[in-house]
Amino acid sequence: MTIDDVKNICVVGAGNMGHQIATLCAITGYKTTCTDVKPEILQKAEAFVDKYLPGRVAKGKLTEEQAKQARANLTFTSSLEDAAKDADYVIEAVIEVVDLKRRIFADLDRITPKHTILASNSSAIVSSRIADATSRPDKVVNLHFFNPALVMKLVEVVQGPHVSDETTKISMDLCLKLDKVPVHLKKEVNGFLLNRIFFAITKEAQWLLEMGVASYEDIDKACVYGAGHPMGPFRLQDLTGIDLAYIMGMENFRRTGDTSELPPPSLCERYFRGEYGEKTGKGWYDYSKKK
Repeated sequence: MTIDDVKNICVVGAGNMGHQIATLCAITGYKTTCTDVKPEILQKAEAFVDKYLPGRVAKGKLTEEQAKQARANLTFTSSLEDAAKDADYVIEAVIEVVDLKRRIFADLDRITPKHTILASNSSAIVSSRIADATSRPDKVVNLHFFNPALVMKLVEVVQGPHVSDETTKISMDLCLKLDKVPVHLKKEVNGFLLNRIFFAITKEAQWLLEMGVASYEDIDKACVYGAGHPMGPFRLQDLTGIDLAYIMGMENFRRTGDTSELPPPSLCERYFRGEYGEKTGKGWYDYSKKK
């Protein structure tokens, strides 16, 4: 199998990452089906696409014909069976819970053709923790896009010890087809490449906040105006989701037993208040008047 054999793509999970990845695949020319168990998430995803594509036309980024073809390429469904049965490549983009991912990959292994590659967009869970839920561990790989997936160029392709060279090459080639910049991680490591660097910065930033050294606003300003970052760690958490940061911290703690991995108190407070960032209108910052 080569990249030329990949015609149909299935994206599992229609949340912020999933529907953007699906839209990207459809624009590139792949027949793409995006699935989610929650009808309201599917509705929001479809509404996003129906607004995004005309917006790209208005900005001169797509022609009317390209937008029309992209929309025709993209289907939404609540049926995993219908979404995955003809897929050549699957990209899972659901919440960071190992048991849930293992159940999904076991179902995908049953539903999809034997040649199908099963990729996880997880930013924290290495594919070796999922692969043995399938009969094709050599075709189970991490394909980690960054948020927002339609904009960010980087994709991390993580080749665990179980992943074949063929799967890795097809995954790298797919990223190139999607006009992304893939980086090949030759070993599995928790947090992968870029997030390990960001985790170190974010952990230090949150320690400075908890110790009362500076406000989160001033820490963000220091990172932007001193280090040249496009946004500070707290603004970035609002973008990617405080809920995701909480879940990843708890997952790392369960894996390592290291209490330093636990989410800090100020983040926990926001998580339990349901203040997840931009998607809820409030996180570290208030977005309620952004519209």
